[in-house]
Amino acid sequence: MIHTFQIILAFVGSLGFSILFNIRGRKIWYAALGGMLAWVIYLLGGLWLKGEITQYFISAIIVTFYSEICARIEKTPATTFLTAAIIPLVPGRALYYTMSYAINNRFVEFADYGSYTVSIAVAIAAGIMVASSLSRVFLALRSHEWG
Repeated sequence: MIHTFQIILAFVGSLGFSILFNIRGRKIWYAALGGMLAWVIYLLGGLWLKGEITQYFISAIIVTFYSEICARIEKTPATTFLTAAIIPLVPGRALYYTMSYAINNRFVEFADYGSYTVSIAVAIAAGIMVASSLSRVFLALRSHEWG
């Protein structure tokens, strides 16, 4: 039950950011579905993967591939979909606690949460870079073979 609620909120959150980023038409739904997909993959990863950082990495890879596919379908840059779809993965709780510990002069906790938050951000960025690079290689090979 709680996971269903989280998945719905991931969709609504990505939909809200799609509106904020001025995405129009059918593209707004693709972006919102991408956010929902990102969170579903993150939750499913918790069933099979050991580390939470790995969950973020795999989820970022899959949602980036999804964005690349949507970009080809809609003839739009992949970032149109990726910026809103990646929102559910943003480590808001970890960022909040990192800053709270810094403001309250609790530097040991600040360092712990800060390094954890940076690890999540690096995992997400690495996942995006891996998937984006693989997509470009695939497209280059495809155009070289058939073009």
